[in-house]
Amino acid sequence: MALRDLFRRRFGSEGEEAGEAAPAGEQGQGFLSRLRRGLARSTARITEGIGALFAKRRLDDAALADLEDLLIQADLGVAAAQRIIASFRRTRFGREVTEREVREALAEEIATILAPVAVPLVPEPAHRPHVVLVVGVNGTGKTTTIAKLAALWKEQGLSPVLVAGDTFRAAAVAQLRVWGERTGCPVVSGPDGADAAGLAYDALRQAREQGADVLLIDTAGRLHNKADLMAELAKVVRVIRKLEPSAPHSVLLVLDATTGQNAIQQVRVFREMVAVTGLVVTKLDGSAKGGVVVALAQEFGLPVHAVGVGEQAGDLRPFEARAFARSLVGLDETQGV
Repeated sequence: MALRDLFRRRFGSEGEEAGEAAPAGEQGQGFLSRLRRGLARSTARITEGIGALFAKRRLDDAALADLEDLLIQADLGVAAAQRIIASFRRTRFGREVTEREVREALAEEIATILAPVAVPLVPEPAHRPHVVLVVGVNGTGKTTTIAKLAALWKEQGLSPVLVAGDTFRAAAVAQLRVWGERTGCPVVSGPDGADAAGLAYDALRQAREQGADVLLIDTAGRLHNKADLMAELAKVVRVIRKLEPSAPHSVLLVLDATTGQNAIQQVRVFREMVAVTGLVVTKLDGSAKGGVVVALAQEFGLPVHAVGVGEQAGDLRPFEARAFARSLVGLDETQGV
């Protein structure tokens, strides 16, 4: 079975991790229900606004202006909001619409924006190991994301190796070691303050010798000292390319949804430092700013590989445009099919 199929099977419509019991009260709940629950705060922000604006109202200039303001306030961003309103103006201007019709149309427009970026992260068998450099500011969930991806790939029969490259945060190193024990994945670490580039080099050499399939490298995220961080990331890339000129094969930027529009700036900053190839958006379950995923898609067009909607390992899920769009505006995925 192809890795892409395994990925979707692992995080498929049933939504439960193979061999892992669901927490109490979640038996029988699949991906869609957990996504809706995770997006509840973001959904309320949008649907309550739509409900207040549209009760059999004509979609005139004033209504469109109000809807555009609502979308911007819901963190979809100015560009995405303007794109959606322009489509509404072309296709529905002057019509009387209900709240339900607006939500259905909005879900369609959001899904259209998101569909091109909904791309799973699948290690390439041609690279052994496939090197994934994971970047992002401290607190976004980089280390946990690495662990969850490792658990996924381990279950698929791959052999991941983890690198505790955030050498200035003892807690990050300890956390990754714990996850390594849980997942049965080796963790390469060094003393506090060790050179991250040298550590990554040694880890890549060991992973090659062991025949590992994936190498996941954690990194520091001290964005307050951008120059030093940029130099450190550049050094990591430069040094591992001495062993593997094509590495890193993926550069994954982890973003915290609770930061809202600040996530846009983080993408800009990290793209100045390193060639980001894809995104993971975490902590959607604790945020009313889930609309920022739409803003990210519109602004950058970078693949959104996965989203985090909870604390459990199975709550890091592949990003699915239609399911996300309908959940965001409070619609059941099965409705309107």
